Amino acid sequence: AGHQVTVFDLAPQPLGRLLPPQAGAWMRARLEEAKIRFHFGVSVARVEKTGEAYRLTDSQGNIHEAEMVLSAVGLKPNTGLAADAGLKVNRGILADRQLRTSDASIYTLGDGAEIAGFNLPFVMPIMRQAKALAATLVGNPTDLTYPAMPVVVKTPSAPAVVCPPPPGAAGAWQESVSTEGLRAVFANAAGQVLGFALLGAATAEKNSLGAAAPMLLS
Repeated sequence: AGHQVTVFDLAPQPLGRLLPPQAGAWMRARLEEAKIRFHFGVSVARVEKTGEAYRLTDSQGNIHEAEMVLSAVGLKPNTGLAADAGLKVNRGILADRQLRTSDASIYTLGDGAEIAGFNLPFVMPIMRQAKALAATLVGNPTDLTYPAMPVVVKTPSAPAVVCPPPPGAAGAWQESVSTEGLRAVFANAAGQVLGFALLGAATAEKNSLGAAAPMLLS
C-alpha cells in the first residue's frame, strides 16, 4: 500500500511464539527485503497525537514519528460475566469435552472457552466446538476433538504455515533452508512428526505434514 512500516515487538523475532529461531530469521529477512523495519525486545510505552501525526515513545525512551498507528496486542477472554454468574474460570471459561461449564445447564464455545487446557482463538477450533455442541444439544452427546490445526499466515512477502508441537513435547527441530523457503519439522526420538513450520515455497507441504501430525485433542 506504499507505507513505510515499522514493527515494535517484545518477542526476539517475528511470530516469536510459533517459529523456531532459524524460521524466524528467514521470515525476518524476507520482510526486511520488503522494507519492513523491526524493533524487537521493545514495546511502545506512549502514543501522543501531534497535529496530523503521532509521536511514539518506546520502552527504551526513544522517540519515533508515525502517520498511522496499528496496535495488535493479542486476545484475552473476557470472563467477567461468567465469573459473576458463579461459573469456574481460568484463562477462559472452564468447560468439559461436551462444552458444559461448571453449571450443568450452561454451555460455552468460542474465543472465551477453555477446554482440556486449550483456549484457542482461531476459526477452525470454534467450528469444531460448534459441531460438537450442536450434536450434544439435539440429544447426541459428543465429545470435542481437535485434529492438527495448522495456522496459515498470509503475509505475501513471507507466507507461512505453522503447526506448533504440543506444549512440553520432547523432541527437536530439524530445519532445511533455501532461497525459496524454509522447512522445519519438530520430531520426537522415534521420528514421529509432532509439529512443523513451513515458509515460502515449503508451504506446499502443508497437507502432507498436516496429515502426519498427531491429534491435538483425541
